[in-house]
Amino acid sequence: MEKIKKVEIHNKVFEESYTAHIQKNGTSWLGWIPEVPKVKCEEFTEKALLKTLKNKLHEALIAEEEAWEKRFEEDVRAGRLDHLAEKAVKNYREGKCRSIDELQKLL
Repeated sequence: MEKIKKVEIHNKVFEESYTAHIQKNGTSWLGWIPEVPKVKCEEFTEKALLKTLKNKLHEALIAEEEAWEKRFEEDVRAGRLDHLAEKAVKNYREGKCRSIDELQKLL
């Protein structure tokens, strides 16, 4: 096996960059993205590998987003976030909140 090469892959939809690790292994190329352990693959060319990594990364990010949204909706339905809403209302009533206009002036 040859030395591992690091290549940046940018996902335009999520506006994030990831580091792909690619390595020639005999007649094929192996690739993986350490930040997203589910993303790993093997192709016969470096170009094909990078394309597959990019596609698999996008699919994994979509799946993570859908899982997060599903969990959030379940938490809302189960009332697990009610205490946060109650705290926000309490802080608002006690005058501990600022308007968006005030916060924008601070920026």
